[in-house]
Amino acid sequence: MAFTADRLPLLPIGFFSDLSCTALKLRPHSPTPPSPHFPTSPPYRPNMTNSDRIIVPLDVPDLESAIALLDLLPEVNFWKVGLELFVSSGAEILGILQERQKKSFLDLKFHDIPNTIAGACRSASRYQVDLLTLHATAGRQALTAAKGAISDLLSPPKLLAITVLTSLNARELALDLKIPLELSEYALNLALLAKESGIDGAVCSPQEVAQLRRICGEDFLLVCPGVRPSWSTKGDQSRVMTPAQALKAGADYLVIGRPITGAEEPKVAWAKICQELADI
Repeated sequence: MAFTADRLPLLPIGFFSDLSCTALKLRPHSPTPPSPHFPTSPPYRPNMTNSDRIIVPLDVPDLESAIALLDLLPEVNFWKVGLELFVSSGAEILGILQERQKKSFLDLKFHDIPNTIAGACRSASRYQVDLLTLHATAGRQALTAAKGAISDLLSPPKLLAITVLTSLNARELALDLKIPLELSEYALNLALLAKESGIDGAVCSPQEVAQLRRICGEDFLLVCPGVRPSWSTKGDQSRVMTPAQALKAGADYLVIGRPITGAEEPKVAWAKICQELADI
């Protein structure tokens, strides 16, 4: 792979606190208006098919692989960019998603002191992404600072607070992390902290989504990873549900990765999941 000044594999130290195009040495893409099919106010689900509520992760190591996946699955409208791809290739993929009129979920899971998180969220907002994540465990001050840092922007991303990673189970929470609460109670406490701090929604396991929907209300955006069709393997996910179960429980969006992107025929897997959700 040839690298140019527009596609630099190494990011500067501290790039999470300064994601500006200058710091990343990337040429900025021209700003585009927010996606017309992403509602700007709750509820978040009107005029959407269930297939529009599926977010597919671009969990690949480089830009070429990401573009190949976009070409393979043009039917997908919502893509997630996580740490692996963003660290390896920078923000160029976000501009490509905009050019293709796709929605984007920048899942960098910021976790730092309030001032750093505020700056990172404001810098990331320049990329015109639809969703952006930070850890609820950063605390109330950091959550409030993050929301305040983007509140004056014309089309800020929706901020999502990470509650409990879906790879963790109750035993690990108690024995390794020394959290003296039931997992579901801990996830709820973090979601309520995020809501009280002005955050738009939370990322949670589908096993907690019904409780969070009931208590946090309809105007709180809930995004669920750890979603696995009945015909796929769980992999490293500990707390899972099928796509149909997760939507019925109250999820707004489902993050479904390896059952689609790791399938022998990703287009067939995508179509199969969409068909299963068609009648819900």
